[in-house]
Amino acid sequence: MRSPILALALLAATVSARQAPFVKPALAARAKSSSSVQSSKSALDVTSALTTTDVNTNIAIRGGDDDASLSMSARFKIGGYFSLWYILNVVYNILNKKYLNVISAPLTVGSLQFLVGSLYCIILWTTKLRAPPILTPSGKTAVNKVGFYHMAGQELSMMSLNAGAVSFTHIVKALEPFFSAMVSGVIFGKWMNPVVYATLIPVVGGVAYACLKERAFSWLAFYTAMGSNLAFALRAVVSKSALDASGGELGENLTSVNLFGIVTCYAFIQSIPLFLMGEGLSFIQLWKDALPNSSTYELVKGLVISGLFHYLNNEVMYLALSNVHPVTLAVGNTMKRVFIVVASVVVFRTPITVQAAIGSAVGLGGVLLYSLTKQYYEELEKNQAA
Repeated sequence: MRSPILALALLAATVSARQAPFVKPALAARAKSSSSVQSSKSALDVTSALTTTDVNTNIAIRGGDDDASLSMSARFKIGGYFSLWYILNVVYNILNKKYLNVISAPLTVGSLQFLVGSLYCIILWTTKLRAPPILTPSGKTAVNKVGFYHMAGQELSMMSLNAGAVSFTHIVKALEPFFSAMVSGVIFGKWMNPVVYATLIPVVGGVAYACLKERAFSWLAFYTAMGSNLAFALRAVVSKSALDASGGELGENLTSVNLFGIVTCYAFIQSIPLFLMGEGLSFIQLWKDALPNSSTYELVKGLVISGLFHYLNNEVMYLALSNVHPVTLAVGNTMKRVFIVVASVVVFRTPITVQAAIGSAVGLGGVLLYSLTKQYYEELEKNQAA
């Protein structure tokens, strides 16, 4: 089991590292004619989708060319990205839950996973395998804010995964579109067509119905998953407002993967006081308690691999989503959630009621309906404005 996991991590790292000049074809011509300070509009928009485990809504990537015009080789390439993204995401959630079952310190483990991702990026930058990013003062301010909400969302997700079943957490996190829509309207003043909000009814209703008699129900898992939804929705709003305030000029070499790397570094730094206040040095004692059943090498390796899978999962996601139409994006994100729930039920043998299964199906179907409807009205408004 270990060898395939390590091989998969190596494959993902190789694919990720080779994408240093990651510029979408549609932006290439614009990039050539731009000044030395690269406009980071597309990169920061991508930040609104930052999601390990959880990037289901508000992805501002608008995709590459129309899917119908893609060549067969391009289709295979994108299909490979999607397959690798799904596998990395499922494996990460499983490895992460297994590690938390051994060392129940979600805040500390989450922070150390940020550290692993940060070190991975630093190695790529220092070895010149990827052009190192340079931030302007406004860029540092923007990334610092986005990093905070990214950190908060991930740490709350870790707490939810630690307190309950993986399947339960991801059922609740299917409510991300609802939080995104509400935050966008209340804070940003951007309201959508009433039909779009109507599609949220099956999302909320399905998740509520699934949770009513869920055997793995936990209030702590529920509240922290809901908090994670709010944090990720706020991250999307903050990233857009930061972009508007900066005029789009945040620095140099700010490809989407580079920006995610910087956000990860900031998230790690900001997570240190959180885990120290929340868990203190209990992690050390939990580590000692785990030693009779696991060696130090196995514990360190498990932590490094889970952290690497968390980071690479997000990077490969960008490679997949930056080249497809938003409709494909919506379907892909919904199916990812389904794969995680099904895989976790199989691996951990989590009992799930028929009611929970029906509610989950309705909720996830509502997520897809919301994404497609939202995209339809956005395109309609754009055409009317033109």
